[in-house]
Amino acid sequence: MTHFRRTAQLVCLILFLFLLASGDALRGADLFARMDPVLTGIAAISGRIISWAFLPALLVLVSAPLFGRLFCGYICPMGTTIDLTDSAIAPKKHKSKKAPELFHPGLKTVILFFLIGAAVLGVSFVFWAAPLSLITRFYGMVIYPVAWLAAETGLVLFYPVFDWLDLRSLMFLEIEPRRYAANFFVLLLFAAIFAAAAYSPRFWCRYLCPTGAILALLSKKPLLRRQVNENCDQCGKCARNCPMEAIRADDGTVSKHEECIACRACEKICPQEAIRFSTERRPAELLVSHERRRLLISGLAGAGTAAIGLTGLMAIPSENAEGRVLAPRLIRPPGALPEPDFLRLCVRCGQCMTGCPTNTLQPIWFSAGLMGMFSPAVVPSRKYCDPQCRLCGNVCPTGAILKMTQAQRVWAKTGTAVIYRRKCLAWEYKKSCMVCDEVCPYKAIEFEEKDELPYPVPHVIEDKCSGCGYCEHYCPVENDAAIVVTPMNALRLKQPLYREEGQIRGYELELRADAGKFDPDALSYPDGGTEGYPPPEESMAPGFDEGIKN
Repeated sequence: MTHFRRTAQLVCLILFLFLLASGDALRGADLFARMDPVLTGIAAISGRIISWAFLPALLVLVSAPLFGRLFCGYICPMGTTIDLTDSAIAPKKHKSKKAPELFHPGLKTVILFFLIGAAVLGVSFVFWAAPLSLITRFYGMVIYPVAWLAAETGLVLFYPVFDWLDLRSLMFLEIEPRRYAANFFVLLLFAAIFAAAAYSPRFWCRYLCPTGAILALLSKKPLLRRQVNENCDQCGKCARNCPMEAIRADDGTVSKHEECIACRACEKICPQEAIRFSTERRPAELLVSHERRRLLISGLAGAGTAAIGLTGLMAIPSENAEGRVLAPRLIRPPGALPEPDFLRLCVRCGQCMTGCPTNTLQPIWFSAGLMGMFSPAVVPSRKYCDPQCRLCGNVCPTGAILKMTQAQRVWAKTGTAVIYRRKCLAWEYKKSCMVCDEVCPYKAIEFEEKDELPYPVPHVIEDKCSGCGYCEHYCPVENDAAIVVTPMNALRLKQPLYREEGQIRGYELELRADAGKFDPDALSYPDGGTEGYPPPEESMAPGFDEGIKN
C-alpha cells in the first residue's frame, strides 16, 4: 500500500504541475486551489459569498470523517513536495528532534482560528498559510521561471547540435523567460519550511498547516483508521517512524487519528504485522481539548489584527469612502472586483500571475498597504495586458477576478493612460515619435499639429483608452515612460457587465481591426531606435521630472 500512496502522490503532483503550466488551455486549471478547505473557506467568510466553485473543498471536508486526513497524505501537492525534500534532507532513518516549545500539534489550530477571526471582519490573511496558495506560488513563481531559463539556456548551448542535425524548428525556437517580483522572498519562505525537517519530518503539516487543522478537527474518529491487534509486542518502531507523531510513544496500540495521514509507514515497518487500516471499531485515544481559551484568544487576535489593518491609512473600507488614499500606479487585472471585495477574496495563490501569457501580472509588496501584500497588479513597463486575453479570470479559484466573455473583456477598462509632456520626445524634445499611436489597440491616441512644434504631438482620448499598457511598454523613454497607465476611471464591477456600464459612462472602447498584429521591429522610433534599444541619448528625456499631465 505504501507503493500505492507514492504513486498517488506522484500522479497528483504531476497533474497539479500540468494544470498550473496549462494556464487556461484546460478547464479546471485551478482545481487544486479549489480543493483547499481553508483557502476557499476563508475566502467565503471574508468575501461573504458561497459558490459552486468551492464544491471540491466541500468534498475534501466530507472525506475527513470517512477516511481521515487522506487529502494530506495522498493528494496535497504541498505535502508531497515536503515528503520529497524531507527525503533529500534526511535520506536515512529520521529521528525527530525535540521541537521548540512554541511548536506543538495544536499550533495549527491556533493559526486556523486566527485566520477565521480576521475573516469575520472581512480581512483575508489566508495567503500566509493556506498550503495550496503557498505551493502554487512556489512552483509558479520560483520553479517554473527557473525551468524556462534553463530551457532557454539549453537552446543556446545545443544550437550547434540543432544546426548540424538541421532541426530548424529548434534552431529558431524562442523561449521568453518569466520574471516575478517577490520570488526571492517565496524561495526563502520555502527554504525555511524545507529546513524544518531538521526537527521532524512533515514539520509544516504537523505544526503549522491550517488545512491540516480543519481536517484534524473532523478526523477524530474516522471510519477508516489504524488498527493494532494482539500481536503487538510494544517494540516502539511504529511510533519512532511515524512522520506525524500520530502514535503514542508509550503505547503503540493507541493512535491520534486526527494527526494520522494514512501513510502506512507503521504498517510497513511493523515486525509482527500487527497493524492494518480497516473500519473495525477498537479503543482509541480520546483526547479532551484543554485549549479552548487558546483558540478563543487566537480568534480574537485575528480579529484584532484585521481591525488594525482596516484602520490603516491604505485600507479601503468601502468603494466610495471619503478620503481614500490609493496607490497612484496600482493597476489591477481586468475583471478584478472593487478593491475591498478583491482583497477579501484574493488568496494570493499566484495562479493568475503564473498563467498570464505576457507576464505583466506581478505580486506587489506594500503599495496597497499590508492588506494588499502579494496581490496581483498589472505592470505595463514589464509587458502590456492583452485586451483579448481572459486567462486571469478563468483560472482565479475564488472569483476575485471575474470570468467574462470576449465581448465584455474588450470593455474591461483597467485604467487610463496619461502623457507626461516634459518627458515626451514629441512634446519636449521636438522629435518625431508616434510609437504610442502605432501600438495602441484601441485608437486612443490622436496627434495634432502645433505651430510652435515641428512634429505632431500625441494626446490621449480618455474615453477610448482601456489602460492596456501597450503605449507605456513600448514608449522609447527609458526608466519612467513619458506615457503611463494610472487606475483612473477603471471599471471595477461585481458583475461582468463592462459593456453596459462603459456605455453608460460614455466610453467608446473598440479594438482596431489590426490590434496586436503590429511588428515591434517596424515601430517608428526616432533616430533609428528599435524595440529594446531606445534612441540615442541626446533624443531621450532625462526621466526625472514629473512633467505636465495631458
